[in-house]
Amino acid sequence: MQPRTSVGRRKNAIARVRLLDGSGKITVNKREFENYFPLEIQRDEIMKPFKVTDTMGRYDVMILVNGGGPVGQAGAVRLGIARSLVAIDEDARTALRGAGLLTRDPRMVERKKYGQKKARKRFQFSKR
Repeated sequence: MQPRTSVGRRKNAIARVRLLDGSGKITVNKREFENYFPLEIQRDEIMKPFKVTDTMGRYDVMILVNGGGPVGQAGAVRLGIARSLVAIDEDARTALRGAGLLTRDPRMVERKKYGQKKARKRFQFSKR
């Protein structure tokens, strides 16, 4: 099988994911999966597409991710893996769609406005 490449995005993070037939080895930016994502919650989030489609340990995953923080990167990787699994097996689409793993989360950070402290917070108002 030729490698399947997909892109996942979340907040400001962009993940390029390659799936190859293999033993389940995952590398992120040429580092081990457990070292790059030390929190168990993030690792579980990333492995969700494999759990839903029962393909745990069937593919080696090579991930290049940049931008954003760890939570955004984990979400981007999850979407990229789900899209790659659909590219390999179209039957996986219904299971992944049902679990909500193929939806791109559109929420982004709201920009700071001029004359204000932050995006919505204002400077203290003084009448006198």
